[in-house]
Amino acid sequence: MLLRLVKGRKIPKLTAVTTAVALALSPILPPILAPMPAAAQEAKGPPVIRDTEAEQLLRDYTRPILRVAGLEKQNIQVVIINDSAFNAFVADGHRIFVNYGAIMQSETPNQLIGVLAHETGHLAGGHLAKMREQIAHAQTQMIIAMLLGAGAVVAGARAGNSNGGLADAGAAAFSAPQSIIQRSLLSYQRQQEENADRAGVKFLTETGQSAKGMYETFQRFSNDSLFAAHGADPYLQSHPMPADRVAALEELARTSPYWDKKDDPALQMRHNMVRAKISAFMESPNTVYRRYPLSDTSMPARYAHAITTYRHGNLRDALIQIDALIQMQPANPYFYELRGQALVEGGKPTEAIAPLRKAVQLSHNAPLIEMLLGQALVGTDNKAYTEEAIAILRAAVSRETEAPLGYTQLAMAYGRKGDYAEADLASAQAAYLRGDNKTARELASRAKTRFAIGTPGWVRADDIVTAKPMPGQKSN
Repeated sequence: MLLRLVKGRKIPKLTAVTTAVALALSPILPPILAPMPAAAQEAKGPPVIRDTEAEQLLRDYTRPILRVAGLEKQNIQVVIINDSAFNAFVADGHRIFVNYGAIMQSETPNQLIGVLAHETGHLAGGHLAKMREQIAHAQTQMIIAMLLGAGAVVAGARAGNSNGGLADAGAAAFSAPQSIIQRSLLSYQRQQEENADRAGVKFLTETGQSAKGMYETFQRFSNDSLFAAHGADPYLQSHPMPADRVAALEELARTSPYWDKKDDPALQMRHNMVRAKISAFMESPNTVYRRYPLSDTSMPARYAHAITTYRHGNLRDALIQIDALIQMQPANPYFYELRGQALVEGGKPTEAIAPLRKAVQLSHNAPLIEMLLGQALVGTDNKAYTEEAIAILRAAVSRETEAPLGYTQLAMAYGRKGDYAEADLASAQAAYLRGDNKTARELASRAKTRFAIGTPGWVRADDIVTAKPMPGQKSN
């Protein structure tokens, strides 16, 4: 089930120089500017894509790397951002953010794994915390320099025109330290990027994987960046200059005994399937059929065709195509999930129940798929399914705590049961996750009046009423 969610993330207010450095710290490549959807702008955060199949693939890519990096028990998550540009970055110590464009533009698993290895290098090196320390130190230096400059200006003014040079020197003191501090921060950041490159190659080698994909990715973007970097001051770059970086990376990567190791064909197929799925959900039909013409009968192409048909064409034809995929791979949970999603969105929730039950079983109770099954059960308007829907949705939200869909469907199921206290509480939780704090507090306040004081439901409702806004949310 491919969903697009918007979650706000607050960016601290820093000085212009330090903000620029902080924002440039994490991306694997120099930041690529792209229009942001209006909804994301309002939430002041990146729009997030949720999909069990894609997330499982990325988990499988990162698991061995995190293990050798000593981060296996740190609950590191890989989050997919709704942005077609090629980029990946870390913004805290627990998540790696990957644009869907990075998945689409990585032709092999190894290329994307190399990107993830580089970002893991940032996490393992504690680069974010260290950069925050550098920024804090730079801010202190900047404040001192500005105070000294202000003092010189005042002294020059008091001395009159005869000491105009002192005033000029004081004015210059406002700008010169900022330039020096900026260069120092950027130099420190370039060193962190080089360290992440080396750490990434080390992790890949220790897991028996090639660093060629990582090199290929940087080489491609180095070629694209050469014109832009021509004549640039290397001391004002947040990342190492492209040619130097790629040359150093190639020299290091070629020392690995796994340089020529190829991706496993089964892994390559999974990679291709996820790319086809993202293309079909995120791109226009014309683009999809240019990527996967009707003459292409490969499994990824047929996957893309089936999704595009259900989203933009005829449900009946889409179901025929999906059933053909199921016949070819009867143990693939995501084909059953797709069939169920197409039926739910096509207004046939009762017919969606059976394939979604199968998808939940084959996926070992993936919570996002459980939520879709819960949506189908609630959507039938059959009260006989109410208790089952509640049980499934409660299990799903207990393991997937940041998806509003689960709480929204849970509220509907509780409402159908007549349990309005739990319905209000679930609705409040959904509103809170969407960033609608005003509605969340109103619903939670009402839920408190329905629960006995001190009960678990009352306590959860009270937590929402008194909670501070999530990062990026307005307090309303």
